[in-house]
Amino acid sequence: MHPHLFRDPVQMAYLLMFVTLLHLITLAMLFIATMEKSWWVWDGMENSDLWYNCRFDNDTGTWLCASSKETEWLQSVQVLMVLSVVFSSVSFLVFLGQLFTMSKGGLFYFTGLCQVFAGLTAFAAALIYTLHNQEILQDSRKLTEGHFGYCFILAWVCVPLLLISGVMYIHLRKKE
Repeated sequence: MHPHLFRDPVQMAYLLMFVTLLHLITLAMLFIATMEKSWWVWDGMENSDLWYNCRFDNDTGTWLCASSKETEWLQSVQVLMVLSVVFSSVSFLVFLGQLFTMSKGGLFYFTGLCQVFAGLTAFAAALIYTLHNQEILQDSRKLTEGHFGYCFILAWVCVPLLLISGVMYIHLRKKE
């Protein structure tokens, strides 16, 4: 966005609200993708995430979970997703601080760079999981009987949203 594109304070307010809302929605999606139990699903009764392998017990009506077997690939996906959440959280906190402390006309470079790093780490994590899911899920049931779950898809959806919001922050100028 060109710095003179939004001269009207109302337009700037809408842009600020949009960027903030996009950031919060993306951060929530990223957190859900990292913590929820659905990176790989078998028949709806068994699933695997970054931390646990879970099976639904019909007798008790509860999910029985055991820690996932730690592989180097799984650990790298775990670390990258946690880093992505941290980068995006730091980015939001820095953005809030900059709103109140930065001088008029200042750019949100650090906030934007943190968002871009969050997008790149989420991209690396999702890509590693895509390419190495056989090694990550090695002791689980046959992979051909399962499919990627919604948390995996959320991680991929977060990548462009994080990158777009990072670029928006970099081009956003503080007015008044």
